[in-house]
Amino acid sequence: MSTLLLNAGGFSLEHLDVVRFYLFGDVKFLHLLALLMFVDILTGIAKAIKNGNLWSRKSLFGYARKILVFGVIILANVIDQILGMGGAVTYATVIFYIANEGLSILENLAQLDVLVPTNLAEKLKVIDSSPSIPTRLQKQIGEELIGTKVDVELKETELEEK
Repeated sequence: MSTLLLNAGGFSLEHLDVVRFYLFGDVKFLHLLALLMFVDILTGIAKAIKNGNLWSRKSLFGYARKILVFGVIILANVIDQILGMGGAVTYATVIFYIANEGLSILENLAQLDVLVPTNLAEKLKVIDSSPSIPTRLQKQIGEELIGTKVDVELKETELEEK
């Protein structure tokens, strides 16, 4: 009976393992990464509900980024196979994203007022308060989008810097 379930409709579930191995290689931590992504999504939704800024478009971009992470892992696996590194590039990529998801979960928990060690909470506040794009680049992007008003402000800041 188990072979009947495995070969339902002429498609063997063993093919899924072959595809997974071809795309991702033999990565043991891929399931852990998927679990951490799921927990991050749940804690992010809880944080958004608590802060009153649950926005479907913002969460949709977050989900798309998580899917793109798997694309980066596939790319790392291809590079790994080309260079013959034996899985080192893929493992490093997956561990990087596991650490990233863990930090994101900790940040969400800290903002949900769950007890987080004080040293970690302080570090997360520093990371959260630092701008992701330098102010000058933000003004240049704004100049292209808005027009001359930002251009005047940018020139004034350039004069102040000199």
